[in-house]
Amino acid sequence: MKEIKCPKCGSIFTVDEADYAAIASQVKNAEFRAEVERRASELENQQQLKQEAQQLRLKNDFERQLNAKNNELEQRKNEIATLKQQMLNNAQAQQIEQDKLLAQKDALIASLQTKVAQSENLVTVAVLEEKNKAKDELQERERKIAELVNRAASERNEANLREQSIKQNYEQQLRQKQEMVDYYKDMKTRLSTKMVGETLEIHCSTQFSTLIRPIMPSAYFEKDNDASGGSKGDFIFRDSDNGMEYISIMFEMKNEMDTTATKHHNEDFLKKLDSDRREKNCEYAVLVSLLEPDSELYNTGIVDMSHRYEKMYVIRPQFFIPLITLLVQAAKKNVALKHELDITRNQNVDVTNFENKLLKFKEKFGSHYERASKKFDDAIKQIDDTIAKLQKVKDSLLGSERNLRLANQDTDALTIKRLTRGNPTMKEKFDQARKANDNADTPQ
Repeated sequence: MKEIKCPKCGSIFTVDEADYAAIASQVKNAEFRAEVERRASELENQQQLKQEAQQLRLKNDFERQLNAKNNELEQRKNEIATLKQQMLNNAQAQQIEQDKLLAQKDALIASLQTKVAQSENLVTVAVLEEKNKAKDELQERERKIAELVNRAASERNEANLREQSIKQNYEQQLRQKQEMVDYYKDMKTRLSTKMVGETLEIHCSTQFSTLIRPIMPSAYFEKDNDASGGSKGDFIFRDSDNGMEYISIMFEMKNEMDTTATKHHNEDFLKKLDSDRREKNCEYAVLVSLLEPDSELYNTGIVDMSHRYEKMYVIRPQFFIPLITLLVQAAKKNVALKHELDITRNQNVDVTNFENKLLKFKEKFGSHYERASKKFDDAIKQIDDTIAKLQKVKDSLLGSERNLRLANQDTDALTIKRLTRGNPTMKEKFDQARKANDNADTPQ
């Protein structure tokens, strides 16, 4: 329900969702019409201003051209006056020339008048064209505005039809729900007094086989016969998708005759039901109960007891099928997420394996690299030692070359003169040998 305050009297009143939507639609449509009228008025004003500006511009152009022609005409008149004065001064000698000039003057005036008339025609044509163009644009704007108004009216009619259809569907669903509630209320009354041939467990089992089994043929819904843990529930419901169980419910059915002396409460069975749920590894626990028939809490609908026990609900038999449907739909939405989670987990495992392989490869590579680096360093050291030895040999060879070069220089500088310097005996011997040699060479 919505609260609305009257702007005049200040009183507050409440309306339902349908009336509120109708009022909002009326306000929205009124605002839309006002906006359309305002836009149309703005377009019309803009078009009028545009036409006035165009006409003013054309008028200014025409006046400017007319002034230019008038100035030119005035200038021509001055020239004519000058010519007349000259003709008066030279009347006899220039009569023929004057007639010729007068003829030219008349032709020029006619030409100027023709040009002025042509200019006026052009201006008039341009003004008419602009008016026609503006008129066409205005008609186009009016057509578009009409289309918008028609479209708004059509949408408003469609909205009204949809509103009526939704309202009819809602009323029909409300009638069906009320009929179902009346049916289950009648069934509850009959069950509390008539338990001949049919118990609450048989009723729920029949409802499941009739309504759920056709749409979920592979679902598991059987009585809980395993009491190895000390207790057992009434029914267990399970369903899976592609081998993955996505929902499981432990059901407990409780009912008692109206003539029973000791009346039980739903609270008395919640702890045992939660224990049975955990024992049988079920996700949800549901108590289907006809106990406390006058309790407004349990007669209203599905009662969530998750604040007391995890994922636990207490329902009347008429909500047995709706609760299963709701829980199944909610769980199915999580199936895709679970599959994606499994895929992500598998991808994480693959990434972890890849990282482990990468770490192993890095360790082996590091070990090989250390050994290769050590051998490389040894080889570099040996090369450095060899280079040092070769450098020593090179230095020795360079020293020998230098000594040999000095010896060669000494040999080149060695002469008989230097050898016999300070040694007269050897000088005399060499002189004698030179003279004997010269005599031997002289012919007899």
